[in-house]
Amino acid sequence: MANDSVVAPDISVKSSSAVPPDPRRWLALAVIAVAQLMVVLDATIVNIALPSAQEALHISTADRQWIVTAYTLTFGGLLLLGGRIADYFGRKRTFLIGLLGFAGASALGGAAVNAGTLFAARGLQGLFGALLAPAALSLITVTFTEAKERAKAFGVFGGISGGGAAIGLLAGGVLTEYADWRWCLLVNIPIAVLAFAAAVPVVKESKAQGDTRYDIPGAVLATAGQVALVYGFTKAATDGWSSAVTLSWLGSALVLLAAFLVWEARTPHPLLPLRVLFDRNRGGSYLVSILLGAGMLGMFLFMTFYLQQTLGWSAMKSGVAYMPFSGGIIAAAVVASRLLPRTGPKALMTVGGLLATASMVWLTRLDLDSSYVTAILPSFIAMSFGMGLVFVPMSNMALSGVANHDAGVASAMVNTTQQVGGSLGTALLNTIFTTAVTGYIADHAAEAASGGAAGGQLLQAHAAIHGYNVAFTASAILLAVATAVVILMIRNNSADRSASQSEDHVPVHIG
Repeated sequence: MANDSVVAPDISVKSSSAVPPDPRRWLALAVIAVAQLMVVLDATIVNIALPSAQEALHISTADRQWIVTAYTLTFGGLLLLGGRIADYFGRKRTFLIGLLGFAGASALGGAAVNAGTLFAARGLQGLFGALLAPAALSLITVTFTEAKERAKAFGVFGGISGGGAAIGLLAGGVLTEYADWRWCLLVNIPIAVLAFAAAVPVVKESKAQGDTRYDIPGAVLATAGQVALVYGFTKAATDGWSSAVTLSWLGSALVLLAAFLVWEARTPHPLLPLRVLFDRNRGGSYLVSILLGAGMLGMFLFMTFYLQQTLGWSAMKSGVAYMPFSGGIIAAAVVASRLLPRTGPKALMTVGGLLATASMVWLTRLDLDSSYVTAILPSFIAMSFGMGLVFVPMSNMALSGVANHDAGVASAMVNTTQQVGGSLGTALLNTIFTTAVTGYIADHAAEAASGGAAGGQLLQAHAAIHGYNVAFTASAILLAVATAVVILMIRNNSADRSASQSEDHVPVHIG
């Protein structure tokens, strides 16, 4: 389950007595919130369905991470471009296209008969989500032109988004257990169709004026580089880290990502102006976002399989097991929002990072029959509270000291870096897991052979536990590095505190 922190883009819209507010603005907000609910549901509802989908479509352990990364790669890789398209092509038009496209991609995924079709559908969901999410945020900003109303609107939007993550966990469990895992995707269709029908008459069109050039080469280079990197990690799980094919993909990824940076430095209309990264606090917060996304999304992948395949829990029970995590993030976000103006970002982020790291280390103790109450729940509570303490100041720092014309890109980068980190982390940790399992089986095959069929089954179970523990150790290292980045790079200053108190840039915390 990912936490997608989105900050409202800065769009120059001022209230004016000559232009009365849209009388249907709150109805428009309801429609936009429903669409956002669909996107948030999709992130968590699919997590619970992963084991069932893998079994039904005969997806290998090395390839199963594509169910997650196909979505997060395209969503994160194309999010900045999607924001530009919404501003220039028309926010309402982009919003409607995103809804229909997301519904179509969900239908394709729900009807998938093989792994390739499901992966392609998830990729298409990410593509249309990259159109839908920034269009929704921009529409709220231009619809609510008065600062206090805008703050309330984003508060409602954030509450729907945060609650949607918990709803998705429960819905995923119910649909997978009592219907079929495919309904975790098909459920998007009626939501999207209803939102589309309601949006047509109540949402007003708007678009940016002036220069409307797109940085298509930048988007292609960035996304292709990320795909090559994830595919390189995947090949490492099957062919080994030193194989020619693995090294070729990893090398290609480095070349593509380096070309992206060179292109962004030279093009007059960059997708990501590099000046946005050069501020110490902003650059540090983006790096922390990547590392946290990598560690947390990978953890959820393995916990889902541990609960359902090792402990033998149902999909429904697994969904309920995650509920304290959602509640902890929401509670911590409230606490952090109140403390941030007094403490500044560094203290909150340091404490949060330490809590998250310690909770991941705690999970490395899991065994074949670990207790949820004593072995899992304490970790979920500590990690969720730690993540909440990090996300709030991290979102605010994205806008610390940024120029108005870069505010949209700077804020969207928080979401982008979390998605990118989640993609890379899930692929890397799944490869680490697969390699650890294979190595454990090879080392203990002889002693297991003497136990017959029962010995073989027990070997597989212990190998999986070993793989989970190694993967959780790697996740703990990622979170520890994120905490070190906070300590070394993040600085408190007056700009951070004023940003946290601004009514024009309201953080929205998802999941």
